[in-house]
Amino acid sequence: MKTYKPRTKSRRQMTTISFGDFVTTSEPEKSLTHGFRRQMGRNHHGKITTRHKGGGVKRLYRDVDFKYDKINIPYTIKTIEYDPNRTGFIGLAQYRDGEKRYVLLSKQVKVGDVMVTSETAEPKIGNRLPLKNISVGTFVYNVEVKPQGGAKLARSAGNFIEVVAKDAGYVDIKLPSTEIRKVLETCWASIGDVSNEENRLVNLGKAGRSRWLGIRPTVRGTAMNPVDHPHGGGEGRQGRGRRRAISIYGKPTGKGQKSRTPKKYSNKFIVSRRKVGKR
Repeated sequence: MKTYKPRTKSRRQMTTISFGDFVTTSEPEKSLTHGFRRQMGRNHHGKITTRHKGGGVKRLYRDVDFKYDKINIPYTIKTIEYDPNRTGFIGLAQYRDGEKRYVLLSKQVKVGDVMVTSETAEPKIGNRLPLKNISVGTFVYNVEVKPQGGAKLARSAGNFIEVVAKDAGYVDIKLPSTEIRKVLETCWASIGDVSNEENRLVNLGKAGRSRWLGIRPTVRGTAMNPVDHPHGGGEGRQGRGRRRAISIYGKPTGKGQKSRTPKKYSNKFIVSRRKVGKR
């Protein structure tokens, strides 16, 4: 982590990641980038579905390969790059047939490392195998939920999933949230954990830096009027006046309250629910 001399109030607590220690180039591969318009938390009707999003600096999108559909063709990591659209580092992978793709990297990967996606691959960092061929206790990332559906789980900086058991065509995996769930043994996963684990230690230091990231201010419900939030109103500072905290939409929120749909289709795959509170 990089710290700064406290020449201003915002600099005193501000920290950033020392990208120079990890990133090898500042110019992305042009053929794998394109412009895009972020949704800013709105749906196709323009209605806000996720609050506190909007603004932020313009970004160039990097096409990261989460399908990994080039089987049994080794590739070499040519560069390690920063991606403004995700917290982990990405790498430019050049396959033996000449094709280039961006892939999400594990923290132990270096420029020049050779990796492969194969059922018979050696279980080393960066290689990708079906879960049935990965031994219990191994840390993995970029895990599929459905076979050939592309990597969906454990893609944020520093995250990993632990393989904890195998039984009857399914593999039990322990997610970063501490939830244990079943996925089919034919789903694929990459060995290792996602790079840039120090990302969680970053202190933005000032409000402006949040706005650069596209994060808008969050106002407490208790500071609002009754018309704007269920917790609003009252003379002076008041309690919320109800047993459980709820969101602006009246749904349970915070304090470890269960908000998952009781009859969700994937409940049957959950072996152990996530543990709330401090971990």
